[in-house]
Amino acid sequence: MESFSEKKQIIKAVALLKTKKQVIGLVPTMGALHEGHLALVQRALKNNDKVVVSIFVNPTQFDNSDDLKKYPRTLLSDIALLKTLSNERILVYAPTVDDVYEGNTVSESFEFDGLEFEMEGKFRHGHFDGVGTIVKRLFEIVKPHNAYFGEKDFQQLQIIKKLVEKHAIPVNIVGCPIHRETTGLAMSSRNTRLKPEYKNAAPFIYKTLTIAKQQFGIKSANKVSEWVENQFSNHDLLELEYFIIADAKSLKPVKRKSNKKEYRAFIAVYADDIRLIDNIALN
Repeated sequence: MESFSEKKQIIKAVALLKTKKQVIGLVPTMGALHEGHLALVQRALKNNDKVVVSIFVNPTQFDNSDDLKKYPRTLLSDIALLKTLSNERILVYAPTVDDVYEGNTVSESFEFDGLEFEMEGKFRHGHFDGVGTIVKRLFEIVKPHNAYFGEKDFQQLQIIKKLVEKHAIPVNIVGCPIHRETTGLAMSSRNTRLKPEYKNAAPFIYKTLTIAKQQFGIKSANKVSEWVENQFSNHDLLELEYFIIADAKSLKPVKRKSNKKEYRAFIAVYADDIRLIDNIALN
């Protein structure tokens, strides 16, 4: 498996592949790979000749320096996992911060037509400027035909689609279903940091989402939200940061349901000091 730590190397390798008319897929990750990441890579392998997997813990999308410091970095085991999928068709790009940011580790400023101010944007200042910065740079470096993102970060997925649209970036964005543990907990690299009692409690998040989905068919969005908030107010270990039912396209909170719109429920919960997010389609 070819692995590159410098952008000039991956640029050269991809350019050579393109001279051979090969279709290139990109799966951006921050490493600490799990089955959810592997599902994205498998999807990419089905639709592309070669797949670049970037492994980079991006400092500009962390609003919490302690979270950045604690984020797991497991490059050797990540590469070993990728080899189980394909040794020949995957290229790894694992750059340093200096290679990506060239000594100027700051975010660009973006305007995503208001998508950036909803949900995560309200609680994580500057987060989506950091996401937009690194994704745009990866697209400029790798120049993939297709790029793959999980729906667990649904708001991020919508923002990346808007980034591509507004900056006329020639890449096809593919959203992929949330990959879950057998308990229903959405897979996340942060799950590895959960203490046993919190790991046991965390499936309550998805269980609550599934019941909220059932209730959404017969109750108002406000009533469903009140019910969810009550469920967490009575929970000993999990602390609800937000629960929002929103238009799946605009991400604006729903005021009155319409049969012509698609809705999703979004949730963020603290399990001790670990922040977990999830979402579910409601109709």
